[in-house]
Amino acid sequence: MANESQKVLRHAGVDRLFHWITAVTMALLLATSLLPLLGVRFAWYAVHWVAGLVLTVIILLHMVRALFWQKPGSMLLISAADFSPHRAGKYTLPQKLMHLAWALAVLVAIVTGLLLLRKAGVPFLERDPYARTLAAWGVITLLHDLAALLSVFLVLVHVYFGILPEKRAYLRAMVTGFITRAELKPEHDLEKVERGD
Repeated sequence: MANESQKVLRHAGVDRLFHWITAVTMALLLATSLLPLLGVRFAWYAVHWVAGLVLTVIILLHMVRALFWQKPGSMLLISAADFSPHRAGKYTLPQKLMHLAWALAVLVAIVTGLLLLRKAGVPFLERDPYARTLAAWGVITLLHDLAALLSVFLVLVHVYFGILPEKRAYLRAMVTGFITRAELKPEHDLEKVERGD
């Protein structure tokens, strides 16, 4: 039997780098979108669209990595086993649900943000506010704003659970990459974790 204090790799370096780049770009995107609404005046637009493009590239790279080098089902697929009293594999049901909520918010924000680049204009794309009808722009903007509001909520929930004393091992694992077997044992089936399920 393995030692309970033995460290288990929870997140590879590339995954931690992805997480923290995503966190910084999300913070920039939320700050540049919400601070002007609160009356803080600054040249926000260039920072916003550049951060949006960085987020787009990072998400595309993450999707390629997840599909070809990882087991995407371990995070994406919710099955009857997730509702059973048995311990989870690498990810618990709440972690999977949080990931799905983030996927929805970020993908909607990216798609609508890329469409809005045409309306506002950027150095590599001529501004054309007449490319779509006023109603279409309204729907696109509404979806973009709803994705931003969902992101604010998810950031608050994510940070809250990340700093809870009983969940700090997960935060440490996102910084160092490792978690101990003893920390995983209460909620995770260690055999499933070792298989990457």
